[in-house]
Amino acid sequence: MADKKAAPLPASSGGLMRFFEDETKGFKIDPKIIVCIPMSLIVVSWLIEIFLAP
Repeated sequence: MADKKAAPLPASSGGLMRFFEDETKGFKIDPKIIVCIPMSLIVVSWLIEIFLAP
């Protein structure tokens, strides 16, 4: 039978807050940059298609 001592934690925002409060190593990039880079690439590709396509 399963171990009854280790009961699962209740699903609540408390567990999520503890998870996201942990700091990890690595680059920290602002979410605005992550959204702006693909949008700018799309706009640049449209401009290239409009002005440079024969």
